Amino acid sequence: MSSRPEILFPLFASLSTLPGIGDKTARAYDALNITRPRDLLFTLPNNCIDRRLRPTISGLNFPAIVTVEVTIGVHRPPRQKGRPYHVLVSDGQMDFQLVFFHARDDWVQKALPSGQRRIVSGKVELFDGMAQMVHPDHVLRPDQAGDLPPYEPVYPLTAGVTQRGIYKAARGALALAPDLPEWIDPSLKAKQRWPNWQHALMAAHAPKGVQDVMSTAAERERLAYDELFAHQVTLAIARASVRRAKGIATKGTGLLQKQVLESLPFAPTGAQDRAVTEIHADMAGDLRMNRLLQGDVGAGKTLVAFLAMLAAVEAGGQAAMMAPTEILARQHLSALRPLAEAAGVRLELLTGRDKGAERRAKLSALATGEIKVMVGTHALFSEDVDFTDLRLAVIDEQHRFGVEQRMALGAKGRAVDILVMTATPIPRSLALTHYGDMDISILDEKPPGRKPIETVMVSSGRMDEVVQHLRGAIAKGRQAYWVCPLVDESELVEMAAAEDRFKHLRAALGEGVVGLVHGQMPPVEKDTAMADFVAGRTKVLVATTVIEVGVDVPNATIMVIEQAEHFGLAQLHQLRGRVGRGAEASTCLLMYDPPLGETAMARLTIMRETNDGFRISERDLELRGAGDLLGVAQSGLPRFRIADLESQADLMKIAQDDARLFLSNDPELKTKRGEAVRTLLYLMEQDRAIKLLKVG
Repeated sequence: MSSRPEILFPLFASLSTLPGIGDKTARAYDALNITRPRDLLFTLPNNCIDRRLRPTISGLNFPAIVTVEVTIGVHRPPRQKGRPYHVLVSDGQMDFQLVFFHARDDWVQKALPSGQRRIVSGKVELFDGMAQMVHPDHVLRPDQAGDLPPYEPVYPLTAGVTQRGIYKAARGALALAPDLPEWIDPSLKAKQRWPNWQHALMAAHAPKGVQDVMSTAAERERLAYDELFAHQVTLAIARASVRRAKGIATKGTGLLQKQVLESLPFAPTGAQDRAVTEIHADMAGDLRMNRLLQGDVGAGKTLVAFLAMLAAVEAGGQAAMMAPTEILARQHLSALRPLAEAAGVRLELLTGRDKGAERRAKLSALATGEIKVMVGTHALFSEDVDFTDLRLAVIDEQHRFGVEQRMALGAKGRAVDILVMTATPIPRSLALTHYGDMDISILDEKPPGRKPIETVMVSSGRMDEVVQHLRGAIAKGRQAYWVCPLVDESELVEMAAAEDRFKHLRAALGEGVVGLVHGQMPPVEKDTAMADFVAGRTKVLVATTVIEVGVDVPNATIMVIEQAEHFGLAQLHQLRGRVGRGAEASTCLLMYDPPLGETAMARLTIMRETNDGFRISERDLELRGAGDLLGVAQSGLPRFRIADLESQADLMKIAQDDARLFLSNDPELKTKRGEAVRTLLYLMEQDRAIKLLKVG
């Protein structure tokens, strides 16, 4: 079964096969991301209008939307250009007017001939004591009454697409929807009381009241589940194909790890021990590891990752660690260097900046196996980068890399084990969506001695007090970050804001005390500014959000975030995590411009109440939604048409469990239900899953 089943062909035909859609209209539908009949089937109405026929408009509270049969009376065309056209009508109990602006007289007379009966539907309002319906939405002959549904679905629109047009086209698409074999587990379907696929579509496009356009309606829930289940089956197949690629059993001796642990001034937390055990068990197995290490800022992911890398070295192999930016790669290098020295292992850094002889020397030492651990940026993907025996690839901040890049690094060796690290605490529902093909280890404890960070909200009017507070802290030998506002994605404006704040603080605190770093600086200047701050030569670092991930300065105890109300919760939490890394108590000052809106107030308040990244991420999901939380553009987060990740997280969990159980019983989709699931995957355009099955 190499291609899409024939039964689905009509759903993937051109949009112009639907009634009322020509080439020009089809282009207008592009803006709604509708390019084929299938897309229209999965674009459900977001509301409905009660169009049930009433005997009269008498006794209603106006304004109201009403459908009523009337007798057409006198026409009153406009006497002056630009004035409205009035038509008197009566429903037998009450007279009212139909009003048209800029209508052609001949059209009105033809549509509403005096003395005849018509059904009119639209909004009735009182004007100077007289009831009026301005521009009726529908004018029908009594024999056409059946053309108007009792509840008219309301679809999302865009320029060039009308409600009437999309309603007609959706009916055309529904006529093409075949009766497909059932892919949902029968006991689950019975328990949830879900209808068949075809019935669910028909009902979702023909609501019988507002309750039918809610995500809790059985028809909609079933269609949402189809999307989530197809997504989870795809992830489970991807996971199985990564695992089917036989792994190499990597069993460390523990000798190098012991040397590192003995060199540390503290013992690892229980969560770190647990994660190390899970990772070592995966690496020692004969299936490839595909694991996510998720932990809050400062939970000690770096140590866990390095112990895993040492297991690869102990077994005679090599390890690589990839970070999304050069600043972060250098940060990892400086954090890992003392650990590598304790173990007597050669560690190097490879970035796009390495050129000529220096780069050739590194690549040669990597290819011969002298370099045991290589830290780097995207430069590690380069074709000329060869390892002797790459066993483990550690990827930091995965949501900045797609699955394809994850696999590209894995292809640098034979069946490389993959460990992904993220400091972004992600709510469970999103972790399932985004990392559903992976096993997850969570670091939910902070290393001993970490003091909670005190978070304070300060109005921007108290700027002078904040500067005075900094002056006092500097006198005691402390350091501080000052993060400048986030300006509409415009790096040039952000740079100007940062430069202004830098000049202001330099004037207040003295020459040589304040450093500056922003995204527009040449890399060398950026690194110098960072190095000066890390070494304590500068006391205050003014920065844009480039310091969000990475830098580790234990002596920095104050974080000032200007216009904090413009930042997302996850970002505020990441920034706050830059302080509180030493023995001294730390403070985070959230400066805001009053008055605060409701959502901004909710964001800053939760920051003040808790340091728990997972609690913060759950709240962020409620306030912002899934796409924003991971940054949809670069996160590879699937865009579901019907399913809603915020309100249907429980469905995602059911889909994941069902997908994994189903594939463990029918890995090649050979059973009757397996064939149905194949059809679902084609319907949901998850063809890559079927390609992976064939590869397997």
